[in-house]
Amino acid sequence: MLSSPSAPVALPLAQVPSSPLPLPRLLAAAGGVYTAQSLVGGLTFLGMPAILRAENVSLDRIGLVSLAMLVWALKFLWAAPVERLRLRPDGHRRSRRLVLVGEAVVVVALVLFSLDEGAGFTTLLALLILMAIASATVDIVCDAFVIEQFSESRRGLGNVAQVGGGYLGMIFGSGLFVAAYSAFGWMAASFMLAALVAVFSIPMATIREPKGEPFPRSSMPSLANGLRRRDVQIGIAMTIALEMGGRMAQALAGPFLVDAGLPLATLGLLNGIGGVAAGLAGTALGGLLAHRLGPRRAMFAVALAHVVTLSLLAVAIITGADNLPLLTALFVIESAMMAATFVTSYARLMGLTSPSQPGVDFTLFQCASAIIAALCGMTAGLLAARTGYAGTFGLAAILSVVAPPLLLVFENRLAKGSRP
Repeated sequence: MLSSPSAPVALPLAQVPSSPLPLPRLLAAAGGVYTAQSLVGGLTFLGMPAILRAENVSLDRIGLVSLAMLVWALKFLWAAPVERLRLRPDGHRRSRRLVLVGEAVVVVALVLFSLDEGAGFTTLLALLILMAIASATVDIVCDAFVIEQFSESRRGLGNVAQVGGGYLGMIFGSGLFVAAYSAFGWMAASFMLAALVAVFSIPMATIREPKGEPFPRSSMPSLANGLRRRDVQIGIAMTIALEMGGRMAQALAGPFLVDAGLPLATLGLLNGIGGVAAGLAGTALGGLLAHRLGPRRAMFAVALAHVVTLSLLAVAIITGADNLPLLTALFVIESAMMAATFVTSYARLMGLTSPSQPGVDFTLFQCASAIIAALCGMTAGLLAARTGYAGTFGLAAILSVVAPPLLLVFENRLAKGSRP
């Protein structure tokens, strides 16, 4: 904890000993849960909109499905109660139990989903929001589980399971669900997803968490305690600095390539197979760097690499390059860099959480990421409409250039704050 005079009074920390669980079992448990959560996201944001449109549902109603996205941005509101339920003052954890309850809710909702093919849009939307709430709650618990059970030296591997599971889940919830719906119908496709969520939860069901150190009830988790901590404040600033440029570029990738002449069918393959392949490659790269260099140095190295990729992309667009394969390749590389950014930054941010409420603190970082993604996406669209793609991608590159020196400033402040 920080010891500077201006820092809030430190909370007693519930230290968790190094996990005695084998690494493969931990990776399987975390990866399974993260894949199941992302499956729900893929269904909500990609799979369902496509199917609803195929069933001639109006675009304005399909847009309401995005309401489920608000759940992920607002999950910090119930992170503290969830963390208080997960942590017992005697040191025992309820992570496994809470994860399994949440996944059971998702499975039941998907079964109801399968039985409601003829139900109204309102019922389907309510079930999607219920699944989003359950998945977001499981996310809070699983993040805390990873922080506690993976030591700093192994945390990069945990983040590979986190981000990699996210990409795999998107495949199941979007592409596989749509394909199953087309071939076998609504009921079979929904039952398939329910079965997948159940299967992905099995590794976590076999985990037995080690007991942590007891701590007094006076140090129970709260949102206010997280927001007052200097480490959390700096972590949120890190998140914003790291992601602004990349989020702006991501938001305009599809529209730019369409305007550049890329066929929609090709863009679909690029966003599907190409995006997942690039994401998994970036995830592996980020995990390797975090394991070899440590979270701090790995995050900085990826931030520098991101400067190069975004700068090359901006230069190509500003100079009016009409080489579509080159532009497409640069966007794929940019997607891989964003995945590497997530892995390395998550590994670093997990190190800034308090052991007495890791789920609350890390949720604040993730909600900051979701909010900055929405704001940067909206800003990029408005700027592109007024100044064109060149100026917008140029700004994205400039923001990426600013990130590495800001990271050095933030790390310096963290180092000063931790000195006695």
